[in-house]
Amino acid sequence: MRIVADSAIPFLKGVFEPWAEVVYLPGSTISAADVRDADALVVRTRTRCDEALLADSRVRIVATATIGFDHIDTAWCTSRGIEVATSAGCNARGVLQWVAAALVHLARRQGWRPEERTLGVVGVGHVGSLVAEYAAAWGFRVLCCDPPREARERLGFLPLDEVAREADLLTFHTPLDDTTRHLADARLFAAMRPGAVVLNSSRGEVVDGEALLASGLGCVLDVWEHEPRLDLRLLDRTLLATPHIAGYSEQGKATATAMAAAAVARRLSLPLGEWYPAEAARPAPRPIAWDELCRTIGGAFDIAAESRRLKERPEAFERLRDGYAYRREYF
Repeated sequence: MRIVADSAIPFLKGVFEPWAEVVYLPGSTISAADVRDADALVVRTRTRCDEALLADSRVRIVATATIGFDHIDTAWCTSRGIEVATSAGCNARGVLQWVAAALVHLARRQGWRPEERTLGVVGVGHVGSLVAEYAAAWGFRVLCCDPPREARERLGFLPLDEVAREADLLTFHTPLDDTTRHLADARLFAAMRPGAVVLNSSRGEVVDGEALLASGLGCVLDVWEHEPRLDLRLLDRTLLATPHIAGYSEQGKATATAMAAAAVARRLSLPLGEWYPAEAARPAPRPIAWDELCRTIGGAFDIAAESRRLKERPEAFERLRDGYAYRREYF
């Protein structure tokens, strides 16, 4: 039995080795030749999993240690009987921590309190629902937009245009597909309030970078079109910029790896049980008040320092991302 895995996936080394030959490779370099004799593939977003990679392989499952899966041609995989497993929800609290750090930074820099601001949340899934819940508890007026969920569940979510018009801060938490690519475009930005701030920690292509640059709006970005090749003009304009690490918490990464490993184990009948990395902390969610958040978030996640690092060395995007020291969730 043979498994090919992205070498940057944390906590994975040694997990499958009792039962399989495991080959670890940089995700961006994994080729058709590498996976031809593999039974399973464990990846991150840097590996494009499609016919070109998998057509001549014996791969039975592609497990991605990420919540996003736009790097996988799911329709083609399904047509060939290749199971696709994601780690949906694994890093929701890590992204919540990123949003929280950004909001605290903006509040201090711009001189406001949550009860004085309207936060628009676009995409109310694992991440967006947590952001909306905590933000409401912190005192923000929260407006939510999620057309697919609204159509299914009739929850009272609002249309995107209405949320954009009302929001002082607009945060995106959507998957990337044909309906969300450039969801935030010139027309949407023109409808927003002067001085509004756009936050994106979903996928870079959800936001039209050229339109955002032309809009004059403030922005806080963790994900970028064409990354790791950043638009330096947009980078310079950001209020905060990070190298696609919003979800990079210790617990989030450990959970993602555990979910991917469990999916492979099920498919290949490996006796992994309820494995979770022994060296990683387990999630311990709790409520946190705004004032406590303001006192403590800097010690857990200095988002301004991360932003300075990226702005000083944008060419090191991948190294900063892959070498990031996972922060620990504390709420």
